[in-house]
Amino acid sequence: MPVSPSPDALAPGAPRPAWTSTRSLVLAGIGVVAFTAALLLAWHSADTLLLIFAGILFAVFLDGLTHYLGRVVPLGHGFRLAIVSLLLTVMVLGMVGLGGATVAGQAQRLGETLREQSGTVKSWLDARGVDTRFLDFGKLKDAAAQGGGAQGGTAEEERPKGPSLPSPGTLLSGAGSVLGQASTVALAVFGAIGNVFIVVVLGLFVAAEPRTYRDGFLRFVPSRQRTHAASVADDIGITLRHWLFGQLVVMAAIFVCVWLGLTLVGIDGSLILGLQAGLLCFIPTIGALVAGIIIVLASLASGLKGVVAGMAVYLLVQTLESYVLTPFVQKRALDIPPATLFAGQILLGVLFGLWGVALALPLMAVVKVLLDRLYIEDTLGEDAG
Repeated sequence: MPVSPSPDALAPGAPRPAWTSTRSLVLAGIGVVAFTAALLLAWHSADTLLLIFAGILFAVFLDGLTHYLGRVVPLGHGFRLAIVSLLLTVMVLGMVGLGGATVAGQAQRLGETLREQSGTVKSWLDARGVDTRFLDFGKLKDAAAQGGGAQGGTAEEERPKGPSLPSPGTLLSGAGSVLGQASTVALAVFGAIGNVFIVVVLGLFVAAEPRTYRDGFLRFVPSRQRTHAASVADDIGITLRHWLFGQLVVMAAIFVCVWLGLTLVGIDGSLILGLQAGLLCFIPTIGALVAGIIIVLASLASGLKGVVAGMAVYLLVQTLESYVLTPFVQKRALDIPPATLFAGQILLGVLFGLWGVALALPLMAVVKVLLDRLYIEDTLGEDAG
């Protein structure tokens, strides 16, 4: 019985059968539809995917600590991870127990100071002809509500005033307002706690058996490309580890420098100001700008000298970070130009909101490794270094 030749066995100039072209078109259509469906799924579940990425980032942190502990303590991976987790738990609980009251007190005073000084800045802008009515949106709503109540109650104002009890409708309205605000705050708190819980649990599970998850992912890669894919995955892990530990060193240095500097110049709330500057340092460019604005607003309560001293301390610390700490600490991790980094933050922020801004740098680090290894080296055949 004659056997029809396969499409690969045909002569180069011979026309291909019609069913082969139809099959290629069908496969291409299925590929386009599947890719579009994957993009739509990723778009609608972006918050969940970024939360999972944050958990993987925490797993990289735990695995890095476990790896470095193995150079000192010759124990198994599980025992080292348990020691690292226990030490981190004790450290966090100790910080909350010893400095929680101080941080909470300074945070409350800082919030009051920021509200007062923002009003001072608004008055200063109003005196110079700058339209700041958009800042009074909440007050205008309250005034309108009070005005409406006053217009509706003119007849009651003419009655003799005397002791009276609030009506049941007023009591229910006030209780509903309070419960509505309380439920909003409670949902926000529970949401934040839930996100932290997911990140921690996911990080612990992945850090407990990192090779299992790595090998499970590689099983979806064709066998002839599996070795290369494993090398790329290892490069991504090493890059994230170097970037993460370098970023933690920079954040700690920013915290200590801002705290000590503002304490020396006599700015109130220096501990919480240093803490927020160190935490916002995790978000490059935008975080530094927000931290600087908060420090300047908090320094307004100390007068002109306080503002100048606070700005001088922060500019000095930012210069130290930009030209000394970050280039020295992050030289092994990644080298992304500032304009590219800022543009990536804006794009990810517009697409994914706060999660995109916060995780912009590690996401760009992953993309950079993929472009270097899969496109520049494999496709173009050039050296990515």
